[in-house]
Amino acid sequence: MDARTSLLAGGALLAFAGNSILCRGALAGAHADPATFTLVRLASGAAVLAAVARARGRTPPPSRSSLARAVALFAYAALFSWAYVRVPAGPGALVLFAAVQLTMLAAATRAGVGPRGAQWAGLALALGGLATLTLPGATAPDPWGLVAMAGAGAAWGAYSLRGRDAGDPTSATARAFLGALPLAVVVAGIGWQAGTLRCDATGLALALASGAVFSGLGYVVWYAVLPRLPTTTAAIVQLAVPILAAVAATLLLGEPPTLRLAVAGAAVLAGIAIATWTKARPPRPS
Repeated sequence: MDARTSLLAGGALLAFAGNSILCRGALAGAHADPATFTLVRLASGAAVLAAVARARGRTPPPSRSSLARAVALFAYAALFSWAYVRVPAGPGALVLFAAVQLTMLAAATRAGVGPRGAQWAGLALALGGLATLTLPGATAPDPWGLVAMAGAGAAWGAYSLRGRDAGDPTSATARAFLGALPLAVVVAGIGWQAGTLRCDATGLALALASGAVFSGLGYVVWYAVLPRLPTTTAAIVQLAVPILAAVAATLLLGEPPTLRLAVAGAAVLAGIAIATWTKARPPRPS
């Protein structure tokens, strides 16, 4: 990767890690319920993205082809929120991005551009580093939370793959957020009828920041850089997000730093370096 691509990718990964911290802080602290957090996150993201698209003269019109991306985005955002009620930030990020890897690498392998020798070694080293965040000796996370987070990761992987050829990233992401918003309204309406909605000022602020900045603008940066990355590289560099989330949790949520975190971080960064510096496999002849 060139310097500009690396800088943009790094900024996007920081935004992804920030979403884990904001969501966990809002939901674990009972500042908001999952349905309200998801609705505010998608609504604020849609508003900011639509404004940016209009300012650039690229108003996002309705598109039937973007329906699948909107559904995938909603599935990711909703499952992500429900999972973080049950699982801590570190294990949640681990499961989320492990599922992302499986989804994106499966697509790359199917297209004949999957990992090869040294890339598999780098991927194995990075995954091994991630595993040290929760194994061994960690309390097993809630199984339903893990299932929800795995579903969020699969949805995110599908959304990422579809985003590669979606055209202008700002307009495409704005269309996806706008398309996902009615689904969030329906789910929030069900929660309102059941009397489960809640959101205080802190929860609202965290959800607005998650949607407008860390999601909306962060996704624009990610999808601007995504076409410059081979599918395998795009999948592997996201393995840095759980490490970033764990470090942020230490700094912002008061979780004490540990030797295990340092070892995990070193292994993940080394694995990413090996995998991304290895020349990608050329596409399979058709």
